[in-house]
Amino acid sequence: MRKGYIQLYTGNGKGKTTAAIGLALRAIGAGLNVFLGQFAKHCGSSEIEALKIYKDKIKIKAYGSGRFIIGKPDINEIKLASDGIKDAHCEMMSGKYDIIILDEAAVAVSLGLISSGELLQFVKQKPQNVELVITGRNAPEELIDAADLVTEMKEIKHYYTSGVNARTGIEM
Repeated sequence: MRKGYIQLYTGNGKGKTTAAIGLALRAIGAGLNVFLGQFAKHCGSSEIEALKIYKDKIKIKAYGSGRFIIGKPDINEIKLASDGIKDAHCEMMSGKYDIIILDEAAVAVSLGLISSGELLQFVKQKPQNVELVITGRNAPEELIDAADLVTEMKEIKHYYTSGVNARTGIEM
């Protein structure tokens, strides 16, 4: 049985979800099964559309409405995320997946959608053979401490600051 580790992609720079999806593609290419749960999103990006080609090797679920959350999230968003972390836990414990990706789970914590304690409990219950990948800016220090690999994406320069909106096929 191979050992699975905990990977965390955080920081203010672009590329956290892209890195996790690249890892998912690599795993699929090696014959592994992947579960991808997206928090605070609604699976509407081009990369998710591309992954549907591999639906026999990857299961994708959205745990958010897809609306951009500014300030305090509404009760519906909190319920979607809270139900989502429980559902993702069931998926992880099912034994069907080699890799579990919790996309934007760190953001879900910083927005108050799920608690840091809920996410840390999830991490602690990870089966030994499962690789767990968590993405999102503002990762809490205790999650950074719990991870085996932490990559911080640092924004140096971004064309968004010049007024360029997210582009289909590039940022979404």
